[in-house]
Amino acid sequence: MKLLQLCVVLVAVASGAMAAELTPQQIYERAAPGVVLVIGHPDQGEGGTGGTGSIIRKDGLVLTNAHVVIDEKTGKPYPRLSVFLKPDRVTGNTRTDLARKVKASFVAFDRTMDLALLRVEGLPSPLPVLELGDPERVKIGERVVAIGHPEQGGLWTLTTGVVSAEFDDFSNTKGKHVFQTETGLNRGNSGGPLLDAQGRIIGVNTAIARLASDGMPITSISFALKSSVARAWLRDQAVMVNYAADLPAQPVPPIPAQAPQAPTVTKPAERATPAPKAPPATAPAVASPETPPPQVHTDIRPYDLDGLIRGQREAERDLDQMMKDMRQKTPPR
Repeated sequence: MKLLQLCVVLVAVASGAMAAELTPQQIYERAAPGVVLVIGHPDQGEGGTGGTGSIIRKDGLVLTNAHVVIDEKTGKPYPRLSVFLKPDRVTGNTRTDLARKVKASFVAFDRTMDLALLRVEGLPSPLPVLELGDPERVKIGERVVAIGHPEQGGLWTLTTGVVSAEFDDFSNTKGKHVFQTETGLNRGNSGGPLLDAQGRIIGVNTAIARLASDGMPITSISFALKSSVARAWLRDQAVMVNYAADLPAQPVPPIPAQAPQAPTVTKPAERATPAPKAPPATAPAVASPETPPPQVHTDIRPYDLDGLIRGQREAERDLDQMMKDMRQKTPPR
């Protein structure tokens, strides 16, 4: 009997260790390589959007929001989709941070649930994968993190918070179940993962609240579509993705380095009105007459989504023109 009790205790201790929470740093190191920047842009004219996505299968399937890849002017997916894989280190230099670009093709989308599925073309290597967690096991107050590309912030930004509330049939949409979180989300986080303390996707970040009906700013109110909704929708697309077991996350293999290329980017769309921009707070400098004021270096700035969109369009136009020139110079055989 004592031996049996000892075995039960050992199993309980082992189970607790397997489900132990990771630190935000550990979650980021393991999950961030499976998070991508998604860009959609038209064949001609201005426009384009972008956001965040998660690699959910090793064959290159990427889960994101429908409003990230849908052209509002046509109601159809953008004809050109690009996915940017995370570099080994994000430095704030878009030329190197966005060097790992691969093309993507559209698989399916659902505007009601705000979900879309893409497939990465020409896989550079086995891709890191983010696993789904069971949202039914998530309780209010549990710690969560988000990884994405918030405007005026950095690419592959980590933000932390907790699950604040949950709602079934969000916005009177049957089957659209969401978590509310005070994790910092902004335009550019759309389609990215909301991760639990084991680094598993429990939600797809989809909406933010920034202004009340009377115009007053709203803070710390964001919403993520539950992973159960995404899993059911994926099943309807004949894509079977199971929930992860309570096992330690495996190390994510690094993506082989590639030669940098010109940055191409677009503007992530969001389903809420962004908060009014406030001037950056600066602490007053205190210096004696004998002491010169400190020098502030601002060479590296947070990336600007609108600027990245323009760079993406220009790069695509340059590529198209180069291909046309080559075809004209090549004599017919």
